[in-house]
Amino acid sequence: MLESIHWLGHASIKITGSKTIYVDPFQISGGEPADLILITHDHYDHCSPDDIKKIQAKHTVLVAPSSAAKQLSGNVKTIKPGESITVEGIEIQAVPAYNLKAPFHPKEKGYVGYIFRLDGTSYYHPGDTDFIPEMKNIHVDVAFLPIGGKYTMNAEEASKAAEAIQPKLAIPIHWGSIVGSQKDAEKFRDLCQCKVEILQAE
Repeated sequence: MLESIHWLGHASIKITGSKTIYVDPFQISGGEPADLILITHDHYDHCSPDDIKKIQAKHTVLVAPSSAAKQLSGNVKTIKPGESITVEGIEIQAVPAYNLKAPFHPKEKGYVGYIFRLDGTSYYHPGDTDFIPEMKNIHVDVAFLPIGGKYTMNAEEASKAAEAIQPKLAIPIHWGSIVGSQKDAEKFRDLCQCKVEILQAE
């Protein structure tokens, strides 16, 4: 499972296998062309047209909420929380992503996280979010959980999210760049009851 998962720093993820999927590519050097790119919201560190162009090919499909889709070109499909779409045989479900108290990601903006499955493994990338009630209905094999705090959950809150989701594997993201440190990632690992892998950015 781990050999298919690549953390590209911050909140950027690449999943490889029968398809190549990127989520929120940001400050990447390049990489193999994407079959699918998922964008969670329109903030610059998640929706970076310059980085997307590095991995976008003619066949690449992009999925994004409308606020982010406006910045993108090519084969772009819009999605809202609660909606599902199938692309290249991959079923993608958009789920809510928002802050409970902080002003950075209001629920009414319609920002999303994604649940998707590739080669028999289910993944959850929550975007920028707090530990929200909707997470109690999410059950996946691999959960990428933001742990940096301020704009998202901190390590303690993310460990509670992991307890609710009960993934086979949790991977901390949204650290090591704008906010969050290796210590935050290690704290998350120590607090979690599930298996945690702290990946090094590629």
